[in-house]
Amino acid sequence: MSSPRPAELRIAIIGSGFSGIGMAIRLKRLGYTSFSIYEAAGDLGGTWRDNIYPGAACDVPSHLYSFSFEANPAWSRAFSHQHEILAYLKHCARKYQVDSAIQFNAHVTAARFDEARMVWLLDIARNGMHETVEADVVIAASGPLSRPAMPRIDGLDTFRGKIFHSARWDHAYPLEGKRVAVIGTGASAIQFVPQIQPRVAALLLFQRTAPWIMPKPDKPIGDRARWFFKHLPFTQRFVRGAIYWQMESRGIAFFVNPRLAHPAMKFARSYLERRVKDPALRAKVTPDYRLGCKRVLLSSDYYPALRQPNVSVVTTPIRTIVHDGIVTSDGVHHAVDAIICGTGFQVNDVGAPFDVSGVDGADLGALWLRDGPEAYLGTSIANFPNFFMMAGPNTGLGHNSMIYMIESQVQYIADCLRELQRRGARTMNLRSDVQRAFNERLQLDMRQTVWASGCHSWYQTKSGKVTAIWPGFTFSFRRRTRRVRGSEYIYSR
Repeated sequence: MSSPRPAELRIAIIGSGFSGIGMAIRLKRLGYTSFSIYEAAGDLGGTWRDNIYPGAACDVPSHLYSFSFEANPAWSRAFSHQHEILAYLKHCARKYQVDSAIQFNAHVTAARFDEARMVWLLDIARNGMHETVEADVVIAASGPLSRPAMPRIDGLDTFRGKIFHSARWDHAYPLEGKRVAVIGTGASAIQFVPQIQPRVAALLLFQRTAPWIMPKPDKPIGDRARWFFKHLPFTQRFVRGAIYWQMESRGIAFFVNPRLAHPAMKFARSYLERRVKDPALRAKVTPDYRLGCKRVLLSSDYYPALRQPNVSVVTTPIRTIVHDGIVTSDGVHHAVDAIICGTGFQVNDVGAPFDVSGVDGADLGALWLRDGPEAYLGTSIANFPNFFMMAGPNTGLGHNSMIYMIESQVQYIADCLRELQRRGARTMNLRSDVQRAFNERLQLDMRQTVWASGCHSWYQTKSGKVTAIWPGFTFSFRRRTRRVRGSEYIYSR
């Protein structure tokens, strides 16, 4: 069985966020025509389609949170809001003519590798119907932030008021005049809390761990700057490069020598002291762990919102949820009309995003539940031939733009496909010893990073294994993914 030519290779991309669209654009440029993007929702956009809560915005500067090959001189702000990022992604899909490859409302529920025929079989649920399609290559681009995590609290299903997750915001529910509980103080909550605070009668913010917060240097981008970016593109490339290196330098305090974070911690504490004068409130929102161990958040309006008379920060653990409110461990009953869960996403201890079975029935979900998510360069997984991931295990960042990592993976997968063609092979399967050695070294490197300094975050499994973050500079990841090492794979013809 010979290897199909590029135009004949059937490629299935699962997901239409930045990863899926970026991968499709590269495939089209390389001459691949038989690819489809399967999207479970009715529109493209991934994270930026789903997260439409009030105040949703990016915490990476606009000029860096975009594809390197498609600069946008028209960004309106230093940090773009959700609607502008979604519009940019749709623009890219249209401009590079990959939008026609998207099949909407096509939910991939399972992927099975047929060893005899060396093809993947995808089970797809679509409009109440189920079908199976074949693919030579599968690229999972559904992303780590696609499955909202509801809090595991007793009595959650007994609450008679309104309850929803921030990633499934119910804009039809009127918050005006309501007593609202917010569970969680992560990246989403610090954005929507200042937006809803003026609208609600009372806001109870249930905080388990205080986040480190830095002021967000957001401001409009003026007409003059946008003119330069449009007519003199090198000026935007210069700004993008400057932002990249400024952010990349922060990694020194995260994974080179965490002690170098002390000046940043001192600045963050000073910012907190200036913004929160009340000693009792300040004590509640002061972090007790090293900066960077959890995601560092950017906001200039979160602390002012907490000072308002209709806001209460509750740090006593939640015992249970009852039909009309929340009961904390001290026995206090907090009556509320609505509960908004800003509790993040299912990243660890949940298996694969859909059922994936490989060689000899290898079950990806079971493997990940047993040992935590694991891959090689966050992209290839042993015993799953021709199966690639985007934004997979240990590709997340605490200091720079994920788009940079995504583009690195796009390059690596494209080179894998070229290697298949060069060898005339049908499949390429990562050697298990390569994956094992890579992850052993990665976890060894992780020990000296801030993410292993003692706090618990969504970067880790319950056992404490850090499986979400790349423990190094992004340019080192780019170097590793520039070319595939053919000897690291086993090929079938």
